[in-house]
Amino acid sequence: MSDDSPAPEANLSRKAWIMILTGALIVTLSMGVRQAFGLFLRPIGMDLEIDRQTFGLVIAAQNLLFGLIQPFVGAWADKYGAGRVAVGGALVYGAGLLIAASAADAMGLMLGFGVLTGLAMSGVTFVVVLGAVGRIVPPGKRTLAFGIVTAGGSLGQFLVVPAAQGLLDALDWRITLFVMAALVALIIPLALGVAGKPPASDARDGPPLREALAEAGRHPSFWLLNLGFFVCGFHIAFVGTHLPAYIRDEGLSASVGAGALALIGLFNIAGSWLWGAWGSNQSKKGLLALLYALRGVAIALFLIVPLSSASVLVFAAAFGFLWLGTVPLTTGLVGQIYGVRHLSALGGIVFLSHQVGAFLGAWTAGLAFDATGSYAIIWMISIGLALVAALANLPIREAPLVRPAALQPAE
Repeated sequence: MSDDSPAPEANLSRKAWIMILTGALIVTLSMGVRQAFGLFLRPIGMDLEIDRQTFGLVIAAQNLLFGLIQPFVGAWADKYGAGRVAVGGALVYGAGLLIAASAADAMGLMLGFGVLTGLAMSGVTFVVVLGAVGRIVPPGKRTLAFGIVTAGGSLGQFLVVPAAQGLLDALDWRITLFVMAALVALIIPLALGVAGKPPASDARDGPPLREALAEAGRHPSFWLLNLGFFVCGFHIAFVGTHLPAYIRDEGLSASVGAGALALIGLFNIAGSWLWGAWGSNQSKKGLLALLYALRGVAIALFLIVPLSSASVLVFAAAFGFLWLGTVPLTTGLVGQIYGVRHLSALGGIVFLSHQVGAFLGAWTAGLAFDATGSYAIIWMISIGLALVAALANLPIREAPLVRPAALQPAE
């Protein structure tokens, strides 16, 4: 049983439900738009005459900047509140999409799709929203609440990706990006639901940020969490960015690629919720180890079975169930072990490792394809990394970090 197991009397307040649901909608829009970026690889590549390595590098830079700034943005959200941060992120996100829609070359695409979008995502996705939710939800309900918010990202993928493909088929990629910028603008009013300055903390809530960072840095489990989340980022960026192109390369239609991404989103709605629910009363590290191992099995079977529309959709459903279940479990472990006072900041550091993995997953896949004409080596690496992540999570110590009595986190 987890130390985070629910207490019978721990019910969610109306305010908590408002924050969970509006947070889920924010993630629905921000992640839904982001997960559609892989559909733009071929049309943008042909229009701007850039190769896959270059497009992959743009997405990789986006992921890396997203991660590099996340600990700082998370710390701002811990101090000033998630609402303000989400509004700022939405404004920069929209600007990035508009600049990308006007790009005439790879540099313009890098500025819009890479730099601005990458910086903006840190304010409108999981770390900031889950940090706010984690402070208002009782400990026994926390991982389940995280799963509900995470499922929002998958709902966005299920809804936005097919819509984006339809717009690309009917119009062009530039107009499609303008429509997506309008969708992102809806985050601004939704930010009211997660607004509010976090309550003032005292010594019982845990140490100040600098001490909390040093404390986590000395704790081996923190680095094991980072290693596992690195692998998650590699998988997500590789599959999300390159799977549609891989499917087209193998002779299947663009609609199969878009359908695969949408199906990943659909099945992850259930996956995120269920992994989060299981994490409320089971060992989170054990669930993470199982999830990563199942990812490796899913990829291996996908490569063994002859490729067809049916095999693609079965793989998408299986991988979708495993897609973002890592988020509520990993974030839940951070809160469970280190407390929630600096959940967005500490979660942001773990998320940085996720985005370093995402950088390598998006970029090296394009690099490998341009060099060999195939994604085969990246598929093999993905299987090996799944095993590494599964093994890395097993030694994690799930018990709350022991501190002097005055510094124990108040739950």
